[in-house]
Amino acid sequence: MDYVTLNNGVKMPKLGYGVYQTPPEDTERCVLDAIEVGYRSIDTAQAYGNEAGVGNALEKCGVPREEIFVTTKIWISNAGYEKAKASIKESLKNLKTDYIDLLLIHQPFGDYYGSYRAMEEAYKEGKVRAIGVSNFYPDRYIDIAHFAEIKPAVNQVETHVFQQQKIAKKYMKKYGTQIMSWGPFAEGKNDYFNNPVLKEIGDKYGKSAAQTALRFLLQSDVVLIPKSVRKERMKENIDVFDFELTNEEMVRIEALDGGKSLFFSHYDPETVEWFMSFV
Repeated sequence: MDYVTLNNGVKMPKLGYGVYQTPPEDTERCVLDAIEVGYRSIDTAQAYGNEAGVGNALEKCGVPREEIFVTTKIWISNAGYEKAKASIKESLKNLKTDYIDLLLIHQPFGDYYGSYRAMEEAYKEGKVRAIGVSNFYPDRYIDIAHFAEIKPAVNQVETHVFQQQKIAKKYMKKYGTQIMSWGPFAEGKNDYFNNPVLKEIGDKYGKSAAQTALRFLLQSDVVLIPKSVRKERMKENIDVFDFELTNEEMVRIEALDGGKSLFFSHYDPETVEWFMSFV
């Protein structure tokens, strides 16, 4: 496994396992499978409703807690200093751990400044090893990076071959924040797994289009958390460290970038109203 060093010196696996949309009743099994396969980074969130399943797996897996990197996120309904502070305590309880390796603000809505202050406090108390944000577009990211006492270690945003976040990455690099991908497969949109460029390049190495896409992101300095409930897919997704794409191949895949989301935009009023419905 390869690692990145965050801006506070904490080391994080470059490839982890995500549990977005994994049913709570299946999460424990899936995380145990992922750990058995070799994953040492698990990404969950309060909004996923499956932190407890992750906690059960951590308790039962037999791997020392310090060897597993755990990420979770504060949801909109817990925004604000007091609510966020209480939610951090609840997440620790659900995850059955004394500390969270990486804690993120899930969406840039509500009193996320208050949430960030609660996170900074938890960081100083040793309850959290690193803090950051998720889904913060460059404008809001620059804002919080400039005014926060503790600079975000990570910004988790939609990142895949069709949305490579080239502008966002430029500013994250400038302010010392690691980009982390959600949706590295874009949930199969744009016929992702049959893309001719990915398939042609992958064939050269005996790899699938999915593995080729993950390798591209890794070589683009993106941290990944691909998700699957199938053990054989978990194995395939982590089997991407035994080959390297050439500069020419990287350029060909870079050309697939459409520069926009395949899911939603925080600049769209209807999308924002949808997020507000959770509060």
